Amino acid sequence: MTITHLFIYPIKSLGGIALTEAVTQEKGLQYDRRFMLVTPQGECITQRTCPQMTLIEVAIVAPGGAPRLHVWHRHRPDEVLDLPLTPEPLTLVPLPVTIWDSENVPAVAVGEWADQWFTTALGQPCRLVFMPDTTHRDIEEGYVKPDSQGHLPAVSFADGYPFLLIGQASLDELNRRLPDPVGMSRFRPNIVVGGSVPNDEDGWYRFRIGPADFYGVKPCARCVLTTIDPATGRKGKEPLKTLATYRQYGHKILFGQNVLPAPGAPSAVVRVGQPIEVVERREPWLAAPAP
Repeated sequence: MTITHLFIYPIKSLGGIALTEAVTQEKGLQYDRRFMLVTPQGECITQRTCPQMTLIEVAIVAPGGAPRLHVWHRHRPDEVLDLPLTPEPLTLVPLPVTIWDSENVPAVAVGEWADQWFTTALGQPCRLVFMPDTTHRDIEEGYVKPDSQGHLPAVSFADGYPFLLIGQASLDELNRRLPDPVGMSRFRPNIVVGGSVPNDEDGWYRFRIGPADFYGVKPCARCVLTTIDPATGRKGKEPLKTLATYRQYGHKILFGQNVLPAPGAPSAVVRVGQPIEVVERREPWLAAPAP
């Protein structure tokens, strides 16, 4: 099994960027979901309530200097917003934010000029915030024990965990069942794996990519965001309708694996084409479906 794709999403719920290599960090891949759009009251905005966010593209550029972030609306490609990829938090105004069950998460407002660009692009008031390195936002509770000081691992502005891994075979199996196939972009993974069997990642407890060790925490519960067509921003019923026929666990529909780096693991570089070694398996939540 090998890595076939690596993705980051620098601004939560906007377009992803495919990489050939990436740096693993405690909060996820470097630059992944460190920016987020929020309401004027500081509550996160995602495609769940603003599906047109899927029409905004993001790219990292480095024109002879420090890398920067370029953002544009697919229908207005000439109107490019230029942002520092890693803003200097000390020069910005603190703005605590709420993301799902995480309240008063320390963040900083990038600037009124960025807020105005996104407000115009999306047709609703919003602000752009950045998560400084000093911010510690706990992962989703209930699946990982706190350390001896009572702390949970940290995560960026991702929904619940630092990494999302999906096997290409899992998507291929889904597309075999769907009336119309969907792309991997519907599921917004960080790591895509080739050479496995469908949904094999459900049972990965410990695995290794080069020098980097990871833990599979739990399958990822999917939401209506997966029903938004990235090409148009329109919502439908698939793929959740079909996934529910063979990937339902209680009231949740599962697809992909939420992943943590090994406790205390240093940063490491992972690359497309690198092999993946499953060190330890566990009983998956779902039994293998009927063909």
